[in-house]
Order: sequence, then C-alpha cells, then structure tokens
Amino acid sequence: MPLEGKAIVLTGAAGGIGKLLARELSDAGGRVVGIDRVECPDCAETLIADLGSRDGLEMLARDLGDRRVDILINLAGIQYFGPFERQDPLAIWSGYVVNLVAPALLMHAVVPQMLERGDGQLVAVGSVMGAVNYPHFATYSSSKCGLRGLCEGLRRELHQSGIAVTYIAPRAVNTPLNSPLVLRYAALTGMTMDEPEAITAQIVEAIRRDRNDVYLGFPERLFVRLNALFPSLIDRALRPNDLKARALLQTTQT
Repeated sequence: MPLEGKAIVLTGAAGGIGKLLARELSDAGGRVVGIDRVECPDCAETLIADLGSRDGLEMLARDLGDRRVDILINLAGIQYFGPFERQDPLAIWSGYVVNLVAPALLMHAVVPQMLERGDGQLVAVGSVMGAVNYPHFATYSSSKCGLRGLCEGLRRELHQSGIAVTYIAPRAVNTPLNSPLVLRYAALTGMTMDEPEAITAQIVEAIRRDRNDVYLGFPERLFVRLNALFPSLIDRALRPNDLKARALLQTTQT
C-alpha cells in the first residue's frame, strides 16, 4: 500500500514508538493526525483526547467519523506488572478501556466511511503477550488478547469489503512504557527488549504490505505457536520466570 497522500490517524502518537512512527509515516508522504493527551510535534495535526474517558472517546469517535481516515493505527496502550490482587480496580478498568475498548470504538467510527469507499486499513499494535499470556501481566495480556481477537473477527467479517485489517505483535520494546520494576524483571529473566527504531520500521513495512497477523521477534514467534498447540508446555516453561517475579515483587512490597 503506497502511503503518499494517505490520511493516517495514529493513537499514542506522542509516545516512544508513536513519535518515530509519526515521523516515518510522514516521511513516506502520509498526513498523520496524532491522538494523545499532549501535542504530537511530529504530526501534521494533534487531537488532544483521553482514551480512558467515555466522554473523550465519544467526542473522538464523532470527530473521526466526520473526517476522512484512510488508515487508523491503534498504538496507544498502558501496562501493569504485578500481582493481580494488588492492582487498583480503577487501573484494571482503565487498562481494558485504553487497550481494547478504545480501539474497538475508533474502528467502529471509521469503518462506515471505509465501507462506502471500498478501501481502508485498520491497524492495531498489540503484543506477543496477547498470544502467550504472562503471569503478573494478566490484565495487560488479556486486553491484548482481546485486541487480537477483535482484529481477527473484523478481518473475517470485512474480507470482501476492500478494508485490510493488520494486527502487529511486538515482543518487549525499550520504551518508557516499561516501569523500572519491569526493567528489573527483564534483567532477571533475560527478557530481550527490541529498540523502538527497529520495531517502527517493521510496523511501517507491515502496513505497506497489508499484512494480517505479524509477530515480531524470535523465539517469541515460536512460543506463540507452541502455546496455541501445547499450552501446558508453556505453563511449565514460564514457571521459573514466575518465581523470579514473585521474589522481585515481594522485595518491593516489603
């Protein structure tokens, strides 16, 4: 898909990957409208919005419905690492809204115009954790799992419409989304973190090629397949990391 002249809407455009993605899409000739809670200097236009607010989402959905959108990229997300029972209930609610409900509502807002034109692309940036659900990331993993399911269902529903649906699942990326605690966990478990520049290039390539499901990183791609076929095998494989996480989280609690 050529990006020259495309009207592109990007959520989370002021974040670590968002800034790079907005810049690269603009350099490719797209007109990028960024959505974030602050100004997005690398975008042609910024829509200030709170994706965790019902009122904010309703206003944003109306705005997108009234403007041309050729490509919608749902990048924004929030993450929690820690024991499920210690997560604040409001944070649980916000995580599902930002990671899953917001993308669904924004897709819902732009699909009618794409159907009318017979052209468009819906893009969602999820996570490998959406296919291999990690302990102590339960709400984040399950929200990304839902996002993956949303894209799969829409792809099957819209397959004759001219609308492409692209789901991209990176492994861990070295961005400010990771708290200091997550970085300590990554060091303890030997978790590989990709640099955002490399991930940005792969996201743009997936968009250009109208890819379906794209999983980034090895051996994570293998784990995705094994988890689908032999989940109990991955249960056992993740137990050492679970024990390390428990020990780390115990020290922070005390």
